[in-house]
Amino acid sequence: MLTVLEPERLYPDTAEEQRILGPDVRVLHGGGEGSIAQLPDEVCAEVDGLFVFRNWLSAADIARFPKLRVVVRMGVGYDRLDRAALAARGVKVCNVPDYGTTEVADHAITLALALRRGITMHHDLQRADPPAPWAYVATPIHQRMGDQTYGILGLGRIGTAVALRAKAFGCRVVFHDPYLPNGVERALGIERARTKEELLARSNILSLHAPLTRNTRGLVGEKELRTLPAGAVVVNTARGPMLDIEALYNVLRDGHLAAAGLDVIPDEPPVEPIPRLLAAYRAREAWLEGRLIITPHSAFYTPQAYGDIRTKSAETMRDVLLEGVGSNVITPEMD
Repeated sequence: MLTVLEPERLYPDTAEEQRILGPDVRVLHGGGEGSIAQLPDEVCAEVDGLFVFRNWLSAADIARFPKLRVVVRMGVGYDRLDRAALAARGVKVCNVPDYGTTEVADHAITLALALRRGITMHHDLQRADPPAPWAYVATPIHQRMGDQTYGILGLGRIGTAVALRAKAFGCRVVFHDPYLPNGVERALGIERARTKEELLARSNILSLHAPLTRNTRGLVGEKELRTLPAGAVVVNTARGPMLDIEALYNVLRDGHLAAAGLDVIPDEPPVEPIPRLLAAYRAREAWLEGRLIITPHSAFYTPQAYGDIRTKSAETMRDVLLEGVGSNVITPEMD
């Protein structure tokens, strides 16, 4: 009998996993978040398939699973896994790329709209003590969406969903993604920038939607941020390490950028010393008023998406571990 383990106890039982994997697979629950290092050796010794959500999976962790054949990352990104150690063991690694697509796309567009329409700024001013005058605030942050060029860095599933939403708001949509074949732009009715620099120079709103790999870590630093037009807005719902948060502080502080919306930061949850931008945000420093929104890596979440993670993860484990199908297998070329 094969054994699979969901160590973080994300759901109250294993009924859905058992339904999908069938009676010949034993499905085990662990003790909760952060529990891989705390798992008894005798449990690790039995595991053929492992689900990973928030946990990091290091080489030392992997060594504790002598029978391990498949790891399913219960999400889109797989930067939490030591891919080299897993590859050296011949362990297949999968992700779940088709959950939460609409949620993250909605979140990215919402961040851009909330900033460009001054929603958070006026909301905070009207609940201040005393409240601000009953009037709009004239600020360069506010711009007509139909006059904006919405730049998308990485046009995968989520980037494509964002492009369609931005088009619906009347934006001119431009993307850069060197891995996509010619013609994608024609199919979607958007424009392609041949280089990252061209995309940046044209984007009044920049939205990041690439996976975190060795090639995308630090993809947007201070040089790139200063290539954006003055008064631009940056949105990151992808991965925190893609964007230099210290550089973002600098370009917001000196006024080159108008605003930013972040669902991700480099270290999650944040640890001391926290980035200067997060510290200023938490202190409600006046210069950031209405210019920064931070959400706690929650863009993926709805109850429906949370259920999709469970079902689609179990289906992927079934396909790869039981049926030998290559569903959602991450190849070395994707790193």
